[in-house]
Amino acid sequence: MFNAMLVEDNILFRESLRDSLRLRFPSIEIAEAGNGAEALGKIDSLPPNLIFMDIQLPGQNGLELTEKIKKLHPDIVIIILTNYDLPEYREAAAKFKADYFFSKDSITLEDIVTLVKPMLPTKRV
Repeated sequence: MFNAMLVEDNILFRESLRDSLRLRFPSIEIAEAGNGAEALGKIDSLPPNLIFMDIQLPGQNGLELTEKIKKLHPDIVIIILTNYDLPEYREAAAKFKADYFFSKDSITLEDIVTLVKPMLPTKRV
């Protein structure tokens, strides 16, 4: 089983990404969180293999949250998806061990599919 989590406070963006992922990858379990505290609580109950992380979140930002998650769960792949494509955010994402960093304006659904597909377990016949 492959578990993903969407950590995004913009409900419309989160729902759109969730629906797109479910359409392309029906076997993925997808958890959702609108802030860092909610995400941390859900990680403990159902650890994801992959997290899509926004930077601007209520409470703590996604970069700080990424650092916390990576310290506790270094094998979780974290993809930063943000509207704030700034050099200092890219540097912080790398420092805090995010695996990928993309601007929401520049990444397409096909880019996401290409990124996620190799992470999924292969089916055995």
